[in-house]
Amino acid sequence: MEDLDSPIDMKHPDPELTATANPLLQEWTALYGLPPFQQIRPEHFESAFDVAMRAQMAEIDAIANQAQPPTFENTVEALDRCGRLFSRIDLLFGNLTVSDTNPALQAVERDMAPRLAAHENAIYLHDGLFERIAALDARRQELGLDDESLRLLERVHLDFVLAGARLPPHSRRRYREMTEQLADLMTRFAQNLLADESRWLLQLEGEADLAGLPDFVRSAARVAAQQRGLGPAAHAITLSPSLAEPFLTFSSRRDLREAVWRARTQRGAHEGEHDNRAIAARIIALRQEQAALHGYDSYADYALADRMASDTAAVLDLLGKAWEPAKAKAADDRALLTAMATRLGEPTPIAAWDWRYLAEKVRQQEFDLDDAQLKPYFALDNMIAAMFDCAGRLFGLKFIEQPDPGLYHPDVRLWEVRDRGDALVGVFLGDNFARPSKRSGAWMSIFRSQSGMDGGTLPIVINNNNFAKASPTLLSFEDVRTLFHEFGHGLHGLLSQVRYERLAGTRVLRDFVELPSQLFENWALEPQILERHARHCHTGEPVPRALLDKLDAARRFNQAWATVQYTGPALIDMALHSLPHGVSVDIAQFEAQQCAALGIPEDIGQRHHLPHFPHVFCGSSYAAGYYVYMWAEVLEADAFDAFGEAGDPFDADTAERLRKHIYSAGGRHEPAHAFRSFRGRDPVVEPMLRKRGLISP
Repeated sequence: MEDLDSPIDMKHPDPELTATANPLLQEWTALYGLPPFQQIRPEHFESAFDVAMRAQMAEIDAIANQAQPPTFENTVEALDRCGRLFSRIDLLFGNLTVSDTNPALQAVERDMAPRLAAHENAIYLHDGLFERIAALDARRQELGLDDESLRLLERVHLDFVLAGARLPPHSRRRYREMTEQLADLMTRFAQNLLADESRWLLQLEGEADLAGLPDFVRSAARVAAQQRGLGPAAHAITLSPSLAEPFLTFSSRRDLREAVWRARTQRGAHEGEHDNRAIAARIIALRQEQAALHGYDSYADYALADRMASDTAAVLDLLGKAWEPAKAKAADDRALLTAMATRLGEPTPIAAWDWRYLAEKVRQQEFDLDDAQLKPYFALDNMIAAMFDCAGRLFGLKFIEQPDPGLYHPDVRLWEVRDRGDALVGVFLGDNFARPSKRSGAWMSIFRSQSGMDGGTLPIVINNNNFAKASPTLLSFEDVRTLFHEFGHGLHGLLSQVRYERLAGTRVLRDFVELPSQLFENWALEPQILERHARHCHTGEPVPRALLDKLDAARRFNQAWATVQYTGPALIDMALHSLPHGVSVDIAQFEAQQCAALGIPEDIGQRHHLPHFPHVFCGSSYAAGYYVYMWAEVLEADAFDAFGEAGDPFDADTAERLRKHIYSAGGRHEPAHAFRSFRGRDPVVEPMLRKRGLISP
């Protein structure tokens, strides 16, 4: 493995790369090989991409046009190592456009989206290159490859097939046009959504508007107002979930709760320049045509060709196991909430903007548990220490923070990651706060992938969250779970130990990629971790065991609501992408029809509506794929039971199997094989249903 203190070796034939003053094209001599963030300007990207794309295509042509017959080494392995310059610029660009964008960078993003799609097409529709790959794939069992090399060949061949390499010439021309249009449309969808989210603001005027809000919400609202220049005494609610959702939970102002709820549900669905409805409809039409060119009946069939769930029947069967039981259980919960509303003098029947507020009141009554009582124990810094502690106990990792790393925003922090022998295994970045220049949600990404080729490279991994910044920043338990969830993805990238970059880290099937992240959430509730790290932000006292017992007792409360909120959009996503080619769709009308057909309760609603559904329309990875969180939840609930069976949540042997077969293995093996290697058998669904309270413990 290379030393991350060394600059990246840039071996390429193009003299432009060293002659230019563009910092993106120079050696990155910052510590760990990080990008030169302080030198980079939006205008640097277009020219850097031009040079990097030409360099990569020269490498591709050299692989395809070589006189030697195709071998694994001179074709597939050579493809895996090529394009390193393009990759590092593309990863940097992708991270900045979602984490800290600005109008100039957005303009570059709009201009580059179709050009980057065209570059990808030029690779995957390269006749000479695919001819060599296909020839190797046809005799793959005769090549004497080890398991990882064979897996790489199979994955690369399928990548090319699904990207159109087998299409006839006239279809390829249309395919190129469509993918470039899709790239433009998905970029516009994402930018419209960010515009809606960053521009909306509810300024709270005086104590009457702050009614019911605990101190931690008031503090976060005050910071949000300051960030937007409203003055030191002002308070404001934004659409960031870490601020909007606590407001919906605690505000006793029903009219203001409704205003926040409507603003969140109507994102992307306003007449004008940021309206996503027509864009979403056009994306669906192009995806239908894309699938038809490949010979599939629907885009869902096309997408599921490369998933663990190989067909829509398997997806609908899983979602169906949760959907009706969740609605039935939600009816029982609704009765409790309605009775609470009556006691409080709130209107009935209850509405969607009442559910969180009333659920918190019922939780306080039924479980003697108040989120405002819990939050002081969940300071962000302490919870970061808690997740690092878990990673140390499970995998022997140490996280050493480096001061003043000079990153793209002052809020971003950096840690060296070292193993039990003190060897450097990677770099971890944390970008935890919401801001207007950052998309909403939470995600993991990389600035550099792990690879074992040519001496090896170590990963640079980043987690993004959108917590409401305050002093101190206090998390709800759902926020803690989000923190642990994204760190699970981070560990998947950091612990990767494979030879080929195409198989490294999170580059696994989409309905397997959420297993490491959702599994790691389980350790957020471990008493021995919380008793050590969950300390009161003012007194330093550890969280009382009695309070943890109440938290554990309330774990399944309101899970039916959460299940309905998630499963409804997952079912609508599948229905939308199951439409055959040529069926035009009015996005708003289709969603309304599906809500009625599914019986989505109006007082619960959906976590995502189509005009602001980033998983589905900001990219293709989760299109016909929002179900993957529940699919992975089946895997993780069963996987965590292995630690229960061992009698210790940090059992060393179980943790070592987990590291070896799941967190470090990347895409080296087919996912079902990887799970069986860890668990000793195939997964079963019952642990997930018990976890959600949909069947008896």
